[in-house]
Amino acid sequence: MVSSIWEDIKRQYSFGNMVTRLVIINVAVFVVINLIWVVLRIGYGWSDNGMHIYESIRQFFMLSSDWLHNLTHPWVFITSMFLHDGFWHILWNMLFLYWFGRIVGDFLGNHRVLPLYLLGGIVGGLAYFISVNLLPYGGNATHYALGASGAVMAFVVAAGFISPDYYMRLLFLGDVKLKYIVAVLVLIDLIGMASNINTGGHFAHLGGAFFGWFFVYQLRQGTDWSIPVNNFLDKIRHFFDNLSTSRQSRGPRVTYRNPNRTKKTATRTRGKAASDTRPSSHQEELDAILDKIKQSGYESLSEKEKEFLFNASKK
Repeated sequence: MVSSIWEDIKRQYSFGNMVTRLVIINVAVFVVINLIWVVLRIGYGWSDNGMHIYESIRQFFMLSSDWLHNLTHPWVFITSMFLHDGFWHILWNMLFLYWFGRIVGDFLGNHRVLPLYLLGGIVGGLAYFISVNLLPYGGNATHYALGASGAVMAFVVAAGFISPDYYMRLLFLGDVKLKYIVAVLVLIDLIGMASNINTGGHFAHLGGAFFGWFFVYQLRQGTDWSIPVNNFLDKIRHFFDNLSTSRQSRGPRVTYRNPNRTKKTATRTRGKAASDTRPSSHQEELDAILDKIKQSGYESLSEKEKEFLFNASKK
């Protein structure tokens, strides 16, 4: 059963869109961090020592109100948006990410989903950091933030700005226009700023919401903020690809030469290769289509490619 679940997850991650991949990553991190909590709690006999170690591990990846912590742990601006505190926290964030992220992906393209998630989360984190240090609600204690709420609110507002009259079916309410749902969610955070419960979180939500609006507004003006992010991610990907290739190329190489191959045969083969083009095999075409799905999603395929994939699945 475990292997079957694992294969399903790998298949969804490989062929799903970027929203699906983000949900899988967030859930995977949530499972891992909770397994660490279980091991530490049991390993230390349910004492406070295990809890202290667990909190130290989490804080290593969490955004802090302390500028020195963030300066010495610069990755927290990214890692904190993949951490969640409790089942309901991650459940609602992932539901909102799935609902509104699909709308953004359908209208703006799958390649803009990850940049919006990262930039919305970073802006939300900055809004949290600035507010907790400039406003009196933070006090003198060190505070920590985690969760994808800022990034999720970027999708919520971006979706509402893209298609305000898009209908969503809500439980007990029926079909409701997207602009009213977005307005209520933003209003909840505006009111929440005045409370003493998760005040910094509400500032983070509004920071992400602002960037969601800004992202779509800039896109309509001709400025695509996803381009530099995707270029940067491509450079990182190419760096690790080259690193992996260089490792595989190390070591002695063995070359086999056919002793029966005459010079005349070699000359004839070279002449034929220069004039002929070998058609791609069925497997090569299938691999190319699967790579395209992995990069851009199933929706990016042409009708001919979809038909080819459908026929290949029946063999």
